[in-house]
Parts: sequence; structure tokens; C-alpha cells
Amino acid sequence: MIDFSEEKITRYSRHILLPEIGIIGQEKILNAKILIVGLGGLGSPAALYLAAAGIGTIGLIDGDTVDLTNLQRQIIHSTNDLDKPKTESAAEKIKNLNPDIKTIIHQGRLTAENALDIIKNYDFIIDGTDNFPVKYLINDACVMAGKPFSHGGILRFQGQTFTHLPGTACYRCIFSQPPEKATTCAEAGILGAIPGMLGTIQAAEALKYVTNTGELLTNRLLTFDAKSMVFNIIKIKPNKNCISCSENPQIKQLVEYKQDYCTLK
Repeated sequence: MIDFSEEKITRYSRHILLPEIGIIGQEKILNAKILIVGLGGLGSPAALYLAAAGIGTIGLIDGDTVDLTNLQRQIIHSTNDLDKPKTESAAEKIKNLNPDIKTIIHQGRLTAENALDIIKNYDFIIDGTDNFPVKYLINDACVMAGKPFSHGGILRFQGQTFTHLPGTACYRCIFSQPPEKATTCAEAGILGAIPGMLGTIQAAEALKYVTNTGELLTNRLLTFDAKSMVFNIIKIKPNKNCISCSENPQIKQLVEYKQDYCTLK
């Protein structure tokens, strides 16, 4: 039972005023544990909004340091953080924003060897990564562990996201295998606000899950193009032959893919 001091009631008053959240919902938020994989464009806004909302424990995993090119969109980091591990930079901003929050730093990459051990301690996982091999690793680890997660992908002016719960369509139901070659934001570019748009949606999905509020993006792929500002919902359904989440999955252990990346000039 959370002790709601006057300070907590004031801090979270706009949540508490919502009939769908209230004190009980805010208590669920304060007791929740969410893991953010990748502290770049998507993970930055997700981490800030989850911390502001009062998520009690936020796990942070990333193996990179802050680079000058990151600052155009990765809003949790600042110029003073250059060359600092992104996990440390993010943890500092979270603490400054909301001292209530406990952060757990997992410095380094998510791998086939450590994924299951890390995610088992969290209620919900946010995929804020920028490469296909880790996205498939997150999907397969969460399916194996029965963990819900939010997928996010961005490039140029576009974004896509959906939420997986056990029994609903997973990433491999939509995209069964990684592409042979892929283009990253480092080669193709990204409008700085795009990851902010998508990362906040992922944070909202996590909060909805924790509080059991509203309708999650399960069995639905949300896509948008910011140039036209058109949003679409594509209905999807679990693939009964999915190699990851079906009743007879082919994937019995986690694997890490290697991938070639296209370079665009």
C-alpha cells in the first residue's frame, strides 16, 4: 500500500482526477516496473513521460554513449552529457524530474544470453531500439517469458507501433523474418519530432496496461506519416503458424541475427 503524502497527491493530482485512474490507478503506476530497451529517440520521451507519471521502477538498457548527432531528437540527453553512457544520462534526468522513481541501469546491449534474465523482473517492456536484430530478440524473449511489450519503429517522417500481450499478434506474426538489408536513421535521416510522437504513444500504452485503462494497440498496427499527418490502423491477427508465438513455435531458444545495412547518399 502506497502512503499518499500530500506531496504525492499534489504531484499526481491530474491523474487522480481522472475517473479511469484515481488513487487506485496511481498506486498501480507507483508499483509498476517497466523496462526501456534503447535510450535514443523513442526511449527518451517514453522514459520522461513514464517518470513524470510516477512509474515506480524504470529499467534502462543501452550500450551507447551520448553523441552530438543524438541531440537533434534524443531529448533526455543534453550537450553536457556528450560521451556519457546513455543509461547514466537518462537516470540523472529521471531523478531530477521525479525523485520518487527508482532506476535500474543495465549497461550494455540486450543479448540472447541476458534477455530473459533481465526482462523477467519487469511488468512491461518498451522497444525503443533502432535495429531489426534487437527487435526480433525483444519479441522472442517477451513471447517466451509471457511479457507484454510495445514495439516502435521510425524512419524519415514515418512511424509504426503496436502492443503485444500473450495471446495477441506478435512482431513475427506481421514480419516473420528480418529483412536481408535495412536502412537506419543514421543513413536515411529522421525528422527530430517523429520519435517524440511515437515514444509518447508507447508510454501511453504502458500506462494503459499498468492501470488496465482503455483499449491497447493489440492486434492493430498504428502507422503514421508526419508529412501528410495521416494516421492509419491496420488490423492484424495472430498467425496460427507463427514461428514464435503459435502453439507449436519453431523458436525454442533466443537467437541474435546479423544484418547488413544499406547506406543512402
